[in-house]
Amino acid sequence: MNQEHKIEGKEHFHGSDLEKIEKHFGIPKEKITGFGANVNPLGISPRMRAGLADKIDVITSYPDPDYTELRGHIAGYTGCLPEQILVGNGCTELISLFVQIHHPKKALIVTPTYSEYEREVLLAGGTVSHYGLKETSDFRLDIPDFCQQLTDDVDLCIICNPNNPTSTAITPDEMRQILSCCKAHHIFAMIDETYAEFAPDDIRVSSVGLLQEFDNFAILRGISKFFAAPGLRLGYAMTSNLALLNDIKEHKNPWTLNSLADVAGSLMFTDQEYIEQTRQLISSERERIYQELLTWKNIKIYKPYANFILIRILKEGITAYDVFVHAIKQGLMLRDCSTFHGLEDETFFRFCFMMPEKNTELLNCLKEILD
Repeated sequence: MNQEHKIEGKEHFHGSDLEKIEKHFGIPKEKITGFGANVNPLGISPRMRAGLADKIDVITSYPDPDYTELRGHIAGYTGCLPEQILVGNGCTELISLFVQIHHPKKALIVTPTYSEYEREVLLAGGTVSHYGLKETSDFRLDIPDFCQQLTDDVDLCIICNPNNPTSTAITPDEMRQILSCCKAHHIFAMIDETYAEFAPDDIRVSSVGLLQEFDNFAILRGISKFFAAPGLRLGYAMTSNLALLNDIKEHKNPWTLNSLADVAGSLMFTDQEYIEQTRQLISSERERIYQELLTWKNIKIYKPYANFILIRILKEGITAYDVFVHAIKQGLMLRDCSTFHGLEDETFFRFCFMMPEKNTELLNCLKEILD
């Protein structure tokens, strides 16, 4: 979970801080549209909604400790092998497990990004170095330069792909170069693919296909964003390093995933109609909004590959907090990105793509203050 804090007396909010916003601004949380949470606007899978009601009795028994059926469905969904999968209590638990098992003395993290990576490394007693994506390069990772930073004193490399909050992405060919360099320096790579499922169909982003080539990395995913089910706390990791998986299994607590989450995962990963509808909706709205924002004079945007877009304010005298307040007063919650490492100058904000009519409402709202 992101470590939010106040900057210069201003309250900053995470995408799930609806109760705090309700209290701070006096707006009922039921009337707030969460453009800051990056969650699928279609809501949960219809197949899962119907199926869970029929299978409620599963809570009367322990789940399969190996989660064999669930891992089979995840394998079918992702294209990896069932034995390469580890499930856990959300992506957060898996981040913690992989950091604890590697116990890195030094981790290299591509920033700006999700703050939980650094927190877990520090809790494990390690140190962190940041590799900052450059705004002048539109936050695209400079692969040759980054690989030069992968030296023998680095134990762990952490990359979010597509990255939050920049929505930029690394291709499998680029990731292959990174993993090759990591292997040469005995570095393990942790790749968070929370947003990979939102990427355009014609652009390959996921590194699942590289599992057959490299055993020095793990891919982490969850169901909070694409499947709109953060409350189920279902996460999964994929790696071809089976010895590492067995080591983690020996150290992790059994049954960290409850019976309902076990069954729910089996249902949602096979809901092909819902999966396709989600991809089509996000793809269409991402392109529509991107093309519209390209015509605005007082902002700079960065080509998005996830289900959200990062914007820099060019208009003098307007901060991201000003934009946040203007939007929240209309019941539209976006994300002021000032709390992200490397974006502290208060000119960046981010919003995710919701249903078309709500997206249009937000664009009209933003025009009022940024035009």
